[in-house]
Amino acid sequence: MYALGKPEAPAPDPVVAGWCEAIARDGFALVRGVIDPAVIAALDADLAEPFAQTPFSQGAFFGNRTIRFGRALLRSPHAATLVQHPVILGIAEQMLGRWCDGVQLNLTQAIAVHPGAPAQLPHRDEDMWPGPKGQMEYMVNVIWPFTRFTRETGATRLWRGSHLEDRGTFLGDDRIVTADAGPGDAIVWLGSTLHGQGANDSDEVRRGIAVAYSLSWLKQYENQYLAYPPEIARTFPRELAELIGYRQLPPNLNNYEARSPMTLLHDGETEATGAVDALIDYQEEASRYYAEHGCTRSL
Repeated sequence: MYALGKPEAPAPDPVVAGWCEAIARDGFALVRGVIDPAVIAALDADLAEPFAQTPFSQGAFFGNRTIRFGRALLRSPHAATLVQHPVILGIAEQMLGRWCDGVQLNLTQAIAVHPGAPAQLPHRDEDMWPGPKGQMEYMVNVIWPFTRFTRETGATRLWRGSHLEDRGTFLGDDRIVTADAGPGDAIVWLGSTLHGQGANDSDEVRRGIAVAYSLSWLKQYENQYLAYPPEIARTFPRELAELIGYRQLPPNLNNYEARSPMTLLHDGETEATGAVDALIDYQEEASRYYAEHGCTRSL
């Protein structure tokens, strides 16, 4: 399942490497105490108003006792701290990096599971893309709890080892791990891992935020260019804007006037300036050779 599609990326730091090893084995990891709970409390406070104003979801999957909304980077400056957390982002880059040139932000989704919410259909997040399964990983998902995640409040349920199983394999409840966690922790799992929101049988509202990363060449779950149009993305640090998707990918993918979108955001260029190659190394070499010799050669 983890055959390489490109040369190995540089080795991550030992902390990231340890978590990646656990995720490759189990399909998920509970990363304890990875951030100051005060940051989580501040983000939760910033999102109190949209939580109060957003109506319940519609449909059996999203749940009519569950509130969901996106655009977290626009709603609170603390959201960027989670999105760019070095350990969690490092995990995503290491787990996905063999199949892409850098990862992208797939979504930010604040979630409030109210008392009486039933358990969610077990599913795999990678099913949003109709590509082949079992040959690559498409995404890494993270939930940051704002409140207690317990069996009673409807904590996320994960099926251990399900990312390694054939889709036709029955996975019993004995494989379920309930992600008991709290503010400061992060629940991380692969897009191929079977999981689902648990039933909230308590009298508490279970709140948190999902932050997901995907291969940089995929269509994103949350349309980042509508969530953060150029006039908004221009106010973000360059690294954050690139993570959202305002970057050019070799070979010449996701360009603006055949140049990097950063020419529009941070370089202030709005007029046509001429196309600039942005190729993979072997394509660059092949193009130069052909221009010089008028023929191709084996690379």
